[in-house]
Amino acid sequence: MLMQCPNCQSKDLGKIGSQQFYCWSCYIEIAIVGTALTVHQVEVDGSLSSLDDLFSDEERQVQ
Repeated sequence: MLMQCPNCQSKDLGKIGSQQFYCWSCYIEIAIVGTALTVHQVEVDGSLSSLDDLFSDEERQVQ
């Protein structure tokens, strides 16, 4: 499966877990949960803030 960032469309993703990726272009974390993507911004303190509400359900579906 070839992944691309749902935010910036970059294919420059690093794998950080079995179903977790990090976009090196726009610095967000992407996880595959079932058949959908969850998108998070990594905060300065290391916590994650959800960005899922910025994307439609169709945009977050795994292709």
